[in-house]
Amino acid sequence: MTLKKIIGQVHLWLGLSSGLIVLFLGITGCILAFQREIENATRPYLFSEVQNKPLLPPSELRKIADAQLPGKKAHGIQYEPGKSAHVSYYNADPEYYYIVFIDPYTGKVLKTKNMNEDFFRVVIMGHFYLWLPPHIGQPIVASATLIFVVLLITGLVLWWPKNKAAAKQRFWFNWKENLKWKRKNYDLHNVLGFYVSWVIIFIALTGLVWGFQWFAKSLYWTTSGGKQMVQFYEALSDTTQIANATATPAMDQLWRKVKQDNPSYTGSIEVHVPTERNSSIEVAMNPDPSTFWQADYRYFDQYTLKEIPVTHVYGRLQNASVADKIMRMNYDIHVGAVLGLPGKILAFIASLISASLPVTGFYIWYGRRKKNGKGKKKSENKPHKKNTQAKPAFAKVNQ
Repeated sequence: MTLKKIIGQVHLWLGLSSGLIVLFLGITGCILAFQREIENATRPYLFSEVQNKPLLPPSELRKIADAQLPGKKAHGIQYEPGKSAHVSYYNADPEYYYIVFIDPYTGKVLKTKNMNEDFFRVVIMGHFYLWLPPHIGQPIVASATLIFVVLLITGLVLWWPKNKAAAKQRFWFNWKENLKWKRKNYDLHNVLGFYVSWVIIFIALTGLVWGFQWFAKSLYWTTSGGKQMVQFYEALSDTTQIANATATPAMDQLWRKVKQDNPSYTGSIEVHVPTERNSSIEVAMNPDPSTFWQADYRYFDQYTLKEIPVTHVYGRLQNASVADKIMRMNYDIHVGAVLGLPGKILAFIASLISASLPVTGFYIWYGRRKKNGKGKKKSENKPHKKNTQAKPAFAKVNQ
């Protein structure tokens, strides 16, 4: 068996073993590529008209939202010009996730939403975990993604033309009317697979960053020139300074401070609620809310309001290294948002074609299997012709 045939067998059996998951990830990836655009078009409560009056401070919005969800703990308050304020409630045990949408000028509650029942939240949970417990679903998805990367590589090897004549059939479809559907399906798999491989490889690799810690650490080590990635850790407030806390909520003071320090700022601002006595207050400022990687994450002591420096990836953007920025961009690359709307369109098309590859590949395998089976059966049932030709004279001597 030649090397190319061995690669073909590897491609075949890995494709059959992971095909259904790849199909599912491709379809859900198509949906998630345009999540923000679909939400903006279908959810009027996300918007709030800009008014010529002061915004309500975080503590006021939190009180309004707390009345909607008694017994739940607020996680953060987010502002964005032209959008409603979002007061999020998130907890791991017991598990819940809510968002209260409020007009930031009047305090009117526009919507209280259980995000665990949200369509896109459900799709994301399927895309990441197959709706299984994370410790079960994530390794399955990550393994299927890793297999898909191998399929892309082996597929390119199998696609590679032997000569110039064969190359003409590898770059474009040959869909003449007299050609059978099997040939057209073969072109769909090979030609589309070739063109999409140069895009989908980035989507697959960013998926592996979430799926395997060893892959994330290896990527950071490679892009940083051999440095180890610092895992996220919580910045802590100095509890010995509790007596110095002022009557005005620290969240409000910090929110006003960052607004005063950045008078021309038009992006989003999210202030996190300190959950413990030693918790810091995180303030996230994102100049481009259509992506995530450019956000500045700053941490402040909830008693002294002093900024606490951090060394992990999610600190201030100006302090981020190239490797840090690559890790920050992971989700934006995964859904194509890093390139704006053209990138999302590219990610959508790539995900759609990726979903088709297991289908067209299975059809190729099934067609060949069926053909070989019929050929073998026909050969077995074919009657043997009686040999009426006389044996040569030396036959008797050698018997």
